Amino acid sequence: QVQLVESGGGLVQPGGSLRLSCAVSGNIFSIIAMAWYRQAPGKQRELVASITGGSIRTYADSVKGRFTISGDNAKNTVYLQMNSLIPEDTAVYYCYGSLSGRSYWGQGTQVTVSS
Repeated sequence: QVQLVESGGGLVQPGGSLRLSCAVSGNIFSIIAMAWYRQAPGKQRELVASITGGSIRTYADSVKGRFTISGDNAKNTVYLQMNSLIPEDTAVYYCYGSLSGRSYWGQGTQVTVSS
């Protein structure tokens, strides 16, 4: 059974940094795309960043220049490096994977940006 497990969330002051990790386990024959989404209270889930084909990266306008998505194929792990965090980045962050023709979601990790 395929599982996505996020880690790395927490409380950080404005201007600070966090790195989220998403470890993929299970029988995986192909990885089409990996992505990070977030959902703030009272708002819809939105795409933050994605990586397709191992190298094509896209970012939401609100995080361009501050967030970086990357992957480690050997560890089946995708990362989201978040710098210059602002209070508007506060949300539950979810890992998403398009793997072996199916979609999978992690359980989410809370990121809170506050002084």
